[in-house]
Amino acid sequence: MSLHEKEKTDSVSVEHVETTVTAVNLVENPLKSGTREQIVADAEAWAEANGMKDDAALFGRAALVAREGDRFEQVAELSVEEREALIYERDHKWHGPKMLWYSIALCAIGAATQGWDQTGSNGANLSFPKEFGIDGVGADQWKVGAVNAIIFLTAGLIGAFIVDPLNHYFGRRGEIFITACCLTATPIASGFTHSWQQLFAVRFVMGIGIGAKNATVPIYSSEMAPHRIRGALTMFWQLWVVVGIFCGFAANIIVKDTGHIAWRLQLGSAFIPSFILICGIWFCPESPRWLMKHDKNARGFQSMLRLRAHPIIAARDYYYSYVLYNEELRHAQGTNYFTRLRDCFTVPRIRRSNYGASTVMLAQQMCGINIISFYSSTIFENVGYSATQALYASLGYGAIQVVFTIPTVFWIDTQGRRKLCLITFPLMCIFLLAAGLSLLNHDGSRGAQIGPVVLFVYLFTIMYSFGEGPVAFQYSAEVFPTVHREQGMAWAVCINNTFAGVLSMTFPRMQSVMTPTGAFGFYAGLNLIAWGMIFCFVRETKGLTLEEIDQVFSIPTSEYIGYESKVWLPWFIKRYILLQNIPKPPPIIERDDIAKLVEKST
Repeated sequence: MSLHEKEKTDSVSVEHVETTVTAVNLVENPLKSGTREQIVADAEAWAEANGMKDDAALFGRAALVAREGDRFEQVAELSVEEREALIYERDHKWHGPKMLWYSIALCAIGAATQGWDQTGSNGANLSFPKEFGIDGVGADQWKVGAVNAIIFLTAGLIGAFIVDPLNHYFGRRGEIFITACCLTATPIASGFTHSWQQLFAVRFVMGIGIGAKNATVPIYSSEMAPHRIRGALTMFWQLWVVVGIFCGFAANIIVKDTGHIAWRLQLGSAFIPSFILICGIWFCPESPRWLMKHDKNARGFQSMLRLRAHPIIAARDYYYSYVLYNEELRHAQGTNYFTRLRDCFTVPRIRRSNYGASTVMLAQQMCGINIISFYSSTIFENVGYSATQALYASLGYGAIQVVFTIPTVFWIDTQGRRKLCLITFPLMCIFLLAAGLSLLNHDGSRGAQIGPVVLFVYLFTIMYSFGEGPVAFQYSAEVFPTVHREQGMAWAVCINNTFAGVLSMTFPRMQSVMTPTGAFGFYAGLNLIAWGMIFCFVRETKGLTLEEIDQVFSIPTSEYIGYESKVWLPWFIKRYILLQNIPKPPPIIERDDIAKLVEKST
């Protein structure tokens, strides 16, 4: 920040600071600490030491580009071709090689397996309880809930925590292949079960595969994606989860007239996306950051070359990640599994990312979306639809999720993760409460409830698709340092899936004890609590490299909450509620000059 800008900033309230303050760099680039000659020499020596002697000069130029950031045109050592490639990348953020898009597409198919598994049981809930003699109340409701819930409980409590050893020994691709095999075999096996206990056991194993896959695929996506569109590309996870949900509902309808085996086909059809994943994953490159983490830098650079449009871009991204990764290692307290897991709760910077990731994962269950995903067919049947009509209504629910998740692909890197959640959660509360109250409409016909309930469920789903749905896994995959990414993501997936299991197990009984209206109202209230948690603990990460996110979480939680409540919230109220035309305050970032400005203004 220039002296002139500093004097200008100090002279006014934070609410009136010019937006030029927001351009302050969020991280002290380690490459800026030495001379240009030393930076080049270090990069070339590193390349030679790691078996990339032929690329040593390329890494020297790439180090200068990483040092200068957006001012790369000042690097005289660049060739005309390299400079043009960097300019084109800057001006066309969606530009990338075919392998990048292929790899992201395979990760998306990996996400579809989860959605399909969820909705297969949604349709099967209409018939398998009757076949297994557990269609009564009381204990039978708990049994149905347990069969539905077990995949999420084992995903969260077992699958998520075997991610680190699987990734360590088999890599990201190998782990995805192993879990895809599990998720191909178990849906097929579930179609051949002959008791609820057998179905429970098969889904127990399925959940382990789901948990391990859920923790790895978003990490793999985020480690491959360029930082400017990382949110959009990683968000393909959620887009394809809802595509899987839609396909699962479609499969439920396609096989609905097959008689007593319909529920078996509904459960078994979920093998389709995981089989595609098995066949396609070996054509993808291994994660460059995973190879870097395992001291395989030559192979890591070759992977990065396949994921970037030009060698200078690949060298810049890889070397800059390597430099910042080593900065992370300097601050890590240990590198074994349990030490890294402990760091997620004891090291302040990592603990704050854990707050954020755990919050968005827990909020995904608190909002109540999965009572619709797991039990929509049952809910719609209870308000007056026939079983067939309930399946079609559920298909509409799945279609809405797909259609309204698509715009968020473009919004998540422009509007930001935090903003989307803060806007949509209050609306989700309103629509879910309205759906519950619509169930009180008694005029002698259950059919009178159908229109309002379906309408408000659909509106609730639209708001979810604009905010929490796309944000949860994408945000959790990016906020942890490279050293702790597997452990952090494992914990976040544990939170998400464990509470999904709790929700799935309790909802059948909750409807009976609290009435459907009470159950919907309960989750509507949880939406408001989730909004408060997001306001306090979820920090914005849009537009930053994975390594630069470190600085966002370097600010103590108390200071962050103080800034948001005393600076940002008053500005928001004045700007959007009182309609006062006042400039937006600068973000709170880890820089002494801005921190002092915030302290002075509050």
